[in-house]
Amino acid sequence: MVRVIADNIISPMGMSTEQNYLAVKAGQSALRRYEQHWGLPDAFTASLFTDEQNAAMHLDGFTRFEALVMRCVQPLLATAGIDVASDRVVFILATTKANIEQLQRGNEPTSDIVPGEAAQKIARALGFTTMPIVVCNACISGVAAIVLAQQLLEAGTYDTAVVCGADVQDKFTVSGFQSLKAVAEDACRPFDIERLGLNLGEGAAAMVLQREGVGADKEASCCIEAGAVRNDAFHLSSPSKTGEGARLALQAIHATELASELAFINAHGTATMFNDQMESIAIERAGLQSVPVNALKGTFGHTMGAAGILETVISIAALHDHTILGSRGFEELGVSGHIRLSNRHEATDKRRFVKMISGFGGGNAAISVSLPSTLNHKPSALNPQPSTLRHHLKVTEGGISLDGQTLPLQSRGRELLVEAYKTFIGDYPKFYKMDGLSRLGFVAAELLLQAERGEHLTGTPEARNDRAIILFNNTSSIMADRHYWATVSDLEASFPSPAHFVYTLPNIVAGELAIRHQYRGETSFYILPRRDETLMAQVVNAAMADGSASSALTGWIDYPCDEHFEAELWIIEN
Repeated sequence: MVRVIADNIISPMGMSTEQNYLAVKAGQSALRRYEQHWGLPDAFTASLFTDEQNAAMHLDGFTRFEALVMRCVQPLLATAGIDVASDRVVFILATTKANIEQLQRGNEPTSDIVPGEAAQKIARALGFTTMPIVVCNACISGVAAIVLAQQLLEAGTYDTAVVCGADVQDKFTVSGFQSLKAVAEDACRPFDIERLGLNLGEGAAAMVLQREGVGADKEASCCIEAGAVRNDAFHLSSPSKTGEGARLALQAIHATELASELAFINAHGTATMFNDQMESIAIERAGLQSVPVNALKGTFGHTMGAAGILETVISIAALHDHTILGSRGFEELGVSGHIRLSNRHEATDKRRFVKMISGFGGGNAAISVSLPSTLNHKPSALNPQPSTLRHHLKVTEGGISLDGQTLPLQSRGRELLVEAYKTFIGDYPKFYKMDGLSRLGFVAAELLLQAERGEHLTGTPEARNDRAIILFNNTSSIMADRHYWATVSDLEASFPSPAHFVYTLPNIVAGELAIRHQYRGETSFYILPRRDETLMAQVVNAAMADGSASSALTGWIDYPCDEHFEAELWIIEN
């Protein structure tokens, strides 16, 4: 359990948590319909900052995204009274695309676009001295960042975590969701029988979390009791029809046992046909059909990397206000899972809620949150032990070595991966549809898993829910980003490609591996300003410390271009 001692929200509806919560309670929304915006031919509805709001947030030397994060985090640091220069404090940034709008300028250097560099720039400007960690787990990034903070704090790696989720919208992201036929032209209707798709949104939300026993004199607004990330192992962009990944995440945080104590479940509720259906099935399968459910996308839109944190902070405010917020846009239930939903606010005297979320790559995450207990809890540091290395593989554009032995391959560069696939794998034609990063991760992981089975043969190991996939890199999905942008930059000459868009999230490589091997444990992707094996080990050990994962496929996987790439993966066990 970790304590939340401060929070803040910036959205088109307000510049503080209080302003945003009061706007939600008053039934307001910043969703607006846009025609021909950014040159896009199709209309869409979104919650976007106005020109005046962007101008007010501007900071010289920072991009629009960076300024948004800075403006959101700065007020918290004084409020929380923490020493950000301490080596016991970490900055965690949740985002899906960060500075991606910089790609539109033309031949921008990779360092101006990738999230790790933005996080480093922000962290140094704010005074942090430890290396920042970017959580890039598609739509679940915000909740996944809270889970990461909880893991690191409970493991005793840090005492305090400043966690911020943020994303801004542009032609890149909106056209991508339009290419998937997921965007509604009008205001979205979560869980409604007439729902037609999602609305996108801009915003940032931040929280300061502390380990129990640290800064005990600082009053906590709530406690993060438990958190979990699990994978559907079903499809890269469509959720499981059985809601298995979401159900496993709810099970991992003991939501079923807490059912009678829960004020509400704040769902992802994107208002897309398949996501809302999946969530309803997962909630019912978890035995939570009697718990009220709400969704906030009809108010804020889908704020992507900010969503999980923003919606958690609003839910904390509602819990303090003894209120179950209604779901704006909902009228009649349009899902088959038995859940309780209303567009009206209700009163509650209960002290807990669950936040759940899902995203591309099969990711699902859930946390349970409670008002501070009157009981005195002991510090919950788990003191994880170093894991045992079982197998090790390294891939560069020049060759592949497995457990210290060089594999007999003749090709170089991107053709090396094709030759390795044909020579040692060969039974998964989807390989040829993958982007470079996913091809690199697929080949590396397959060879490593074959070594685990003790043979270089085709076939897959049995499905397992106790294996985590935890990957790191520096350049995110930059190659896939550039390829997708080439399909959308001139809409008169080309057309947005959904096949390219889905790979503009680096966690997709973990999703590919989860689907291939039916792994339903944690799948997480982190971006660092530079490779740091000590930090990587701390993250992995903290994730495995509670015993939910008996082993992990983990390591570094970076694909900045076809001529230069590197993967160094390990299989480790507790």
